[in-house]
Amino acid sequence: MSSVPPGLRVESVTGIDVSLPVAGPGARALGFLADWHIRVILALGWFCVAALIYNGRLRLVSPQTNGASWFGVVVAPALAIYFLYHYVVELAMHGRTPGKRMAGVRIVSRDGGTPGAGALLVRNVFRLIDSLPFYGVGLIATMVTREHVRIGDMAAGTLLVYERADALAPILLQSAGAAARLDPVGAELVAELLERWSTLTAPARTQLARQVLARYKLDITGADEATLHARLAGLLQPAQGRGP
Repeated sequence: MSSVPPGLRVESVTGIDVSLPVAGPGARALGFLADWHIRVILALGWFCVAALIYNGRLRLVSPQTNGASWFGVVVAPALAIYFLYHYVVELAMHGRTPGKRMAGVRIVSRDGGTPGAGALLVRNVFRLIDSLPFYGVGLIATMVTREHVRIGDMAAGTLLVYERADALAPILLQSAGAAARLDPVGAELVAELLERWSTLTAPARTQLARQVLARYKLDITGADEATLHARLAGLLQPAQGRGP
C-alpha cells in the first residue's frame, strides 16, 4: 500500500499543476469536535440570555402563557444557531469554520476553488445522514473512501483538504475598490510562476502572469513585464503589511 496521502490535483490554465493534500478522518474529527463545542456554547448562550430577558428574572423555563412567543424568541433562534452553524459559517468564511481552521483544513470544490452556496447547502443537508448514528455513517465513509469523503461531500462534489503552508492566512487583495481572496490554488500558482520566472521566455511569462492576475480581477491594463512581476510578488506579501 502506498504511503503517499491522497491529494486533489488541479490543472490550471497556466499549465502549472497544483496538488492539495486531502484531510483524513483525524483532522475531520478534530475540526468537527471543535465546531460542535462552539455551536453548543453559542446555542446555549442564546437560550439562557434570551430566557432571562424574556422572563425578567432568574428563570430559564417557559412561562405558563405565551408559549408561541417563547418558542419564537428563545427556542427557535437557539435551534437555528445549532443546526445552521456549519452552513452559515462555511459560507461566510469561504469553506472554513473556526474548528476547521484549528485543524488546518478547509472545504474545496473539485476544481480546487471555494464551493458555492448550493454545494455547501447540499453538503450540510446530507449531514443529517452522516450524523446517524452518532456520526457513525460519516466517520465510516471517511475511513473507507480513498479521498476520505463523507456522504455529504459525495453529493456536493467537495473535499476537505489541508491548508498549504503558503496559504494558511487568507490574503485580501484590493483593486479598484473590490476585494478578492487568494485561495490555496492561487497562492501555489503565484509561487510556482515566480519560481519559474527566469526559465520562461518573455512572451510566455507575460502571458501566464496576465492569466493569473486576471483570475483575481486585478487591473493590469498596459502593465509591462516588470510591473506584472511586482504585482505577482505583491500577492504573496503578508496581509499585515498592507494598508486598509
